[in-house]
Amino acid sequence: MVWLIKFAMRAMMPRSASLPGIEDTELDAFLRQLRRECEPLYWTGLVAGAVVFALTPLLTVGVPLPAFLLPRRLLERHGERLVGSKNYTLRQAAFLVRLSAGMCWGRDPKVRARFALAPYPVDPGTFRTS
Repeated sequence: MVWLIKFAMRAMMPRSASLPGIEDTELDAFLRQLRRECEPLYWTGLVAGAVVFALTPLLTVGVPLPAFLLPRRLLERHGERLVGSKNYTLRQAAFLVRLSAGMCWGRDPKVRARFALAPYPVDPGTFRTS
Protein backbone atom coordinates (compact mmCIF):
# COMPACT_ATOMS: atom_id res chain seq x y z
CA MET A 1 0.00 0.00 0.00
CA VAL A 2 3.01 2.30 0.28
CA TRP A 3 2.97 2.79 -3.50
CA LEU A 4 -0.60 4.07 -3.28
CA ILE A 5 0.29 6.48 -0.47
CA LYS A 6 3.23 7.77 -2.52
CA PHE A 7 1.02 8.16 -5.58
CA ALA A 8 -1.57 10.19 -3.67
CA MET A 9 1.10 12.37 -2.07
CA ARG A 10 2.78 13.05 -5.43
CA ALA A 11 -0.56 13.95 -6.99
CA MET A 12 -1.42 16.35 -4.17
CA MET A 13 1.99 18.02 -3.89
CA PRO A 14 3.56 18.19 -7.35
CA ARG A 15 6.69 20.09 -8.26
CA SER A 16 6.20 23.67 -9.44
CA ALA A 17 8.43 26.10 -11.29
CA SER A 18 9.55 27.69 -8.03
CA LEU A 19 9.31 24.90 -5.45
CA PRO A 20 10.29 21.25 -5.28
CA GLY A 21 7.50 18.70 -5.07
CA ILE A 22 7.11 15.79 -2.71
CA GLU A 23 8.83 13.57 -5.31
CA ASP A 24 11.99 15.67 -4.79
CA THR A 25 12.21 14.72 -1.11
CA GLU A 26 13.30 11.58 0.71
CA LEU A 27 9.74 10.23 0.63
CA ASP A 28 10.62 6.54 0.92
CA ALA A 29 12.77 7.10 4.01
CA PHE A 30 10.09 9.34 5.53
CA LEU A 31 7.36 6.73 5.03
CA ARG A 32 9.53 3.97 6.50
CA GLN A 33 10.18 6.12 9.56
CA LEU A 34 6.56 7.19 9.83
CA ARG A 35 5.33 3.61 9.68
CA ARG A 36 7.84 2.55 12.31
CA GLU A 37 7.13 5.42 14.71
CA CYS A 38 3.46 6.36 14.34
CA GLU A 39 0.49 4.81 16.03
CA PRO A 40 -1.15 1.98 14.05
CA LEU A 41 -4.39 3.96 13.85
CA TYR A 42 -2.59 6.86 12.15
CA TRP A 43 -1.03 4.52 9.59
CA THR A 44 -4.41 2.89 8.98
CA GLY A 45 -5.91 6.33 8.38
CA LEU A 46 -3.11 7.21 5.97
CA VAL A 47 -3.70 4.03 3.98
CA ALA A 48 -7.45 4.68 4.02
CA GLY A 49 -6.86 8.23 2.79
CA ALA A 50 -4.77 6.94 -0.11
CA VAL A 51 -7.48 4.41 -1.00
CA VAL A 52 -10.13 7.14 -0.87
CA PHE A 53 -7.96 9.30 -3.13
CA ALA A 54 -7.58 6.44 -5.61
CA LEU A 55 -11.24 5.41 -5.72
CA THR A 56 -13.17 8.68 -5.74
CA PRO A 57 -12.63 10.29 -9.19
CA LEU A 58 -16.19 9.36 -10.08
CA LEU A 59 -17.39 11.61 -7.25
CA THR A 60 -15.02 14.50 -7.94
CA VAL A 61 -14.50 14.67 -11.71
CA GLY A 62 -17.20 12.30 -12.98
CA VAL A 63 -14.80 9.77 -14.47
CA PRO A 64 -15.25 6.09 -13.53
CA LEU A 65 -11.52 5.35 -13.32
CA PRO A 66 -9.16 5.03 -10.38
CA ALA A 67 -7.02 8.11 -9.83
CA PHE A 68 -3.84 6.40 -11.01
CA LEU A 69 -5.38 6.05 -14.51
CA LEU A 70 -6.43 9.68 -14.85
CA PRO A 71 -4.62 12.09 -17.16
CA ARG A 72 -2.59 14.78 -15.39
CA ARG A 73 -5.18 17.56 -15.81
CA LEU A 74 -8.00 15.47 -14.34
CA LEU A 75 -5.74 14.16 -11.58
CA GLU A 76 -5.01 17.73 -10.45
CA ARG A 77 -8.70 18.64 -10.54
CA HIS A 78 -9.56 15.46 -8.61
CA GLY A 79 -7.09 16.35 -5.86
CA GLU A 80 -8.38 19.91 -5.59
CA ARG A 81 -12.01 18.83 -5.44
CA LEU A 82 -11.37 16.04 -2.95
CA VAL A 83 -9.57 18.35 -0.54
CA GLY A 84 -12.37 20.90 -0.93
CA SER A 85 -15.21 18.38 -0.77
CA LYS A 86 -18.32 19.18 1.25
CA ASN A 87 -18.27 15.57 2.45
CA TYR A 88 -16.39 15.72 5.73
CA THR A 89 -15.19 12.11 5.65
CA LEU A 90 -13.73 12.40 2.15
CA ARG A 91 -12.12 15.75 2.93
CA GLN A 92 -10.53 14.45 6.14
CA ALA A 93 -9.22 11.30 4.45
CA ALA A 94 -7.49 13.47 1.84
CA PHE A 95 -6.29 15.85 4.55
CA LEU A 96 -4.47 13.06 6.38
CA VAL A 97 -2.53 12.19 3.23
CA ARG A 98 -1.75 15.84 2.57
CA LEU A 99 -0.75 16.47 6.19
CA SER A 100 1.69 13.56 6.11
CA ALA A 101 3.11 14.73 2.78
CA GLY A 102 3.50 18.21 4.22
CA MET A 103 5.50 16.88 7.16
CA CYS A 104 7.88 15.16 4.75
CA TRP A 105 8.07 18.14 2.40
CA GLY A 106 8.58 20.74 5.11
CA ARG A 107 11.48 18.94 6.74
CA ASP A 108 13.42 18.42 3.52
CA PRO A 109 16.65 20.49 3.40
CA LYS A 110 16.09 21.53 -0.26
CA VAL A 111 12.63 22.86 0.55
CA ARG A 112 13.83 24.62 3.69
CA ALA A 113 16.64 26.25 1.68
CA ARG A 114 14.04 27.71 -0.74
CA PHE A 115 12.52 29.51 2.25
CA ALA A 116 15.95 30.57 3.61
CA LEU A 117 15.59 28.22 6.58
CA ALA A 118 18.38 26.16 8.06
CA PRO A 119 18.05 22.39 7.79
CA TYR A 120 16.67 20.63 10.83
CA PRO A 121 19.31 19.04 13.03
CA VAL A 122 19.52 15.25 13.18
CA ASP A 123 16.65 13.76 15.19
CA PRO A 124 18.08 12.69 18.55
CA GLY A 125 15.32 10.12 18.98
CA THR A 126 14.65 11.15 22.56
CA PHE A 127 10.91 11.77 22.36
CA ARG A 128 9.10 8.50 21.82
CA THR A 129 5.77 7.33 23.14
CA SER A 130 6.55 3.65 22.90
